[in-house]
Amino acid sequence: MKVALDAQLAVGTATGIGEYVRGLGDALRAAGVDVVELSEPRLDPWRFDRRVYWDQVVLPKRARASGAALLHCASGTMPLRVSMPVVVTVHDVAWLRVQAHARPYARYYFGRFSLARYRRAARIVVDSAFSRAELLEVLGEYDPARVGVVYPGVAQDFCTLERCGGDRRTILVVGTVERRKNLETILRALPSLEDARVVCAGPPTPYQAQCEALAASLGISDRVEFRGYVARAELLQLYAISAVVALASRYEGFGYAAAQALCAGTPCVVADASSLPEIVAGDAPVVPADNPQLWTEALRGALRGELDERAAKARTRALERFAWPAGARQMQSVYAAAMG
Repeated sequence: MKVALDAQLAVGTATGIGEYVRGLGDALRAAGVDVVELSEPRLDPWRFDRRVYWDQVVLPKRARASGAALLHCASGTMPLRVSMPVVVTVHDVAWLRVQAHARPYARYYFGRFSLARYRRAARIVVDSAFSRAELLEVLGEYDPARVGVVYPGVAQDFCTLERCGGDRRTILVVGTVERRKNLETILRALPSLEDARVVCAGPPTPYQAQCEALAASLGISDRVEFRGYVARAELLQLYAISAVVALASRYEGFGYAAAQALCAGTPCVVADASSLPEIVAGDAPVVPADNPQLWTEALRGALRGELDERAAKARTRALERFAWPAGARQMQSVYAAAMG
């Protein structure tokens, strides 16, 4: 079987979905699948008009020309018209749940418009049981048996990372600095954590300015770093030396940073919201998303090294749960069903 894989979100400053697409492509090829990755570096995937043009005009033409029997739309959007069976990965339905602050045309395209396209997919893949339940709730008429959970894998460089013991001061926050990630809760906990610092690694949005203003009002600006999108080597170094990875997000379809931390043996603390408790599966503390006092207590313990042994023991289980070879095998079964 020859599969065309939409890899446009792996272009440039790839975030979680880009990480997913890169890992999936490599894993499928290692499993013997004939994969053609489709992308166009001249189209910025982070510009809305360029993204729509790719999805609706360029992608279906490239898929047709590739000679593939199936198109895997791995970034959560689909063409209006396509001449072959489609498998789509729906990472979350955040655009229908928690993006009310976004521009109306973006909410429509990534929300209701995309939802209508999903109903035409031969099969749908989601990243977690949480995302499956969310999608089925909003999807309407669609056979639930056609929606399957396949956990994204974690790249090998995280799985083989050599931890440096943790520096007992760095709280690492990974991901786009946007409202649903709830960075303000971590910032409100920081004044009570002497000598600690927060390092944010991810592209900014207008929400970052609000966080910078909050940090200034709390008198902690000198202990908060917004590094933006960081190179791979720098990100791995941060996972190696940080005392803890913190995810206070109110909405995550999967939570790559949590899975990466678990596979790297880095302690993490996550919110009690959306998919995060499912992803850590008892191997990390779970804290109410909007309770700075409880976040202070959990992070203080992590900064003291109290979670180090727990993280080390959890690593073996995480490496099994988030192994790309297993995900690739599951995806091959999805492809076969879509073609059936």
